[in-house]
Amino acid sequence: MLATALHYSHTLLKEVLQPGETAVDATMGNGHDTLLLAELVGRTGHVYAFDLQAQALENTAARLSEAGLTQRVTLIQKGHETLAHHLPEALPVKAAVFNLGYLPQSDKSVITLPATTRQALDALLVRLAPRGRIILVCYYGHAGGPEELASVRAYCEGLPQEQYNVLNYQFINQKNQPPILFCIERKPF
Repeated sequence: MLATALHYSHTLLKEVLQPGETAVDATMGNGHDTLLLAELVGRTGHVYAFDLQAQALENTAARLSEAGLTQRVTLIQKGHETLAHHLPEALPVKAAVFNLGYLPQSDKSVITLPATTRQALDALLVRLAPRGRIILVCYYGHAGGPEELASVRAYCEGLPQEQYNVLNYQFINQKNQPPILFCIERKPF
C-alpha cells in the first residue's frame, strides 16, 4: 500500500540521516518528527527544533523526556525564519523537515506563512550537506494554506537542477486536500 505523505517523509529522512549528524525540525508541533530525528542522529548528533507556540515546546519536551532523548535536541521557541540566527552557517545539516499548516488541536489561526517558510528554506539551503534532504509536508486545507502550497511549489520548481533534485509526492484522487510532500535533495559536489 502506498505510504501517506507523512509516512513517506519518515522514509526519506531515514534514508539519509546517520548517527553523529545534524538535523532540523523547522515546525516541531507535537514533537513526533523531533523524536524521530533525535533517534536517527544518535548520541553524537544533534537536532534543532523550532516552533513559536509554547504548547509545541511543552509537548515536544515531554515526548523527548519520556524517550530519554532530551540531551540530543535544542528546542527553540522561535519561528523557523530565525534558523539562520541559531545555526552557524558552516554547520552541515543532513536533514530538515517541515509540516506546514497549523499545530493540530490548537489555535488554527496560528499558521506557517509563505514568506517565513521561504526565509527558512534559504537559510537551510546554504547549510544543507551533500546528499542532504529538506522535506516539506504541506497541509493546505485551511485559510492561507493554498497560498503557502503555491509558494513552496514555486520555490522548489525554481531550484537549479544542477545542484538539487526535487521530488513531489501526492495523491491526486483523494478528497479533502490530502497533504503534499516536497523533498529537496542536494546533489553531491
